[in-house]
Parts: sequence; C-alpha cells; structure tokens
Amino acid sequence: MADAPKKSKISSSRRLGLKIRLLAVAAQMLQKETEQKMKEREAALAEIVPPLNLCGLSLQELQDLCKDLHHKIDVVDEERYDFGLKVAKNDKEIDNLKLKITEIQSKFKKPTLKRVKISAEAMLSVLLGSKHKESIDFKANLKTVKKEEEKKEEVTDWRKNVEAMSGMEGRKKLFDASGN
Repeated sequence: MADAPKKSKISSSRRLGLKIRLLAVAAQMLQKETEQKMKEREAALAEIVPPLNLCGLSLQELQDLCKDLHHKIDVVDEERYDFGLKVAKNDKEIDNLKLKITEIQSKFKKPTLKRVKISAEAMLSVLLGSKHKESIDFKANLKTVKKEEEKKEEVTDWRKNVEAMSGMEGRKKLFDASGN
C-alpha cells in the first residue's frame, strides 16, 4: 500500500493554471536575463573599444589610426584563432573522455562476433605457438550418445478408418450416400 502512487489533491485545471503562470514568469525572467546580457556586452565593448573621434584629424593622423586599428585586428584574430584551437582540442578531449566513461559503464552495444571455422590443431598452434608439437584428438574422449527412434504412427487411408470405426451399418450407408 505504501508503494502505490498517491493521487494529487490539486485538480487538473488548477495544475494547468499553475503551469501557465510558471511559464509566464519564466518567460519574463528569460527576457530580463537577455536584456541584462546585452547591457553587459555593450558596456564591455564600450570599455574595450572606445568610440572613434574622426573629426578634425589630418590625413597622417587618419593613416596612423588605420594602421593601429589593423594591428589591433590582427592581434584579436590571432587570439580568436588560438582560442578556437583550444576549444576544438578540449571538445575532442571531452568526447574521448565520454567514450571512456561509456566503455567503463558498459552501456555500449558489443558487436556480434562472426563465427570462424578453425580446426583444433590450428587453434592450439595459435594459442601455444611453437610449444604445440603433438596432435590431440578431442573427439576420441567424447561420449557417444545413441538416439532412440521415435515411434511413428502408421498413416492409413481415412476411408478404411471410417469403415473400421463405424459400428452400425446404417451410419455407414448414410455416410456413403452423402459422399456420392
């Protein structure tokens, strides 16, 4: 009795209403979280990359600024490439560790082995190598089992069985009449 699942005291309509309210609150929280992430991203970008002030710069100053920006772009590209390689390496390592975990837990399907025809002599030579010199007859030590023949019932013509089984001549005549 203790193992039987208890019925919920909340009606299904009330449960559905609660689910709807929970989903609405979760959607609001998710929206606030995305807005907060966008604000943090904008603040980080504003801190790292200050806004450019191009007004009143001479041609030489603009060229120096472009060279400086190109240099910063190259540095950022190198860092992005390095981080990409690190992430790929870590992903590969994670996949390998997951495979090891599944092998340890034995949750993977073992492949079906194919039957290979090999003689006992060949098997011993493979297992023992050069130590195998004499031949062993495995069949000599086996017990012989005699098979008993099953008793088969004799199958005869069904018409003869009907004549033999019929005790009354009248029934036999009715049967013969209906057959013709």
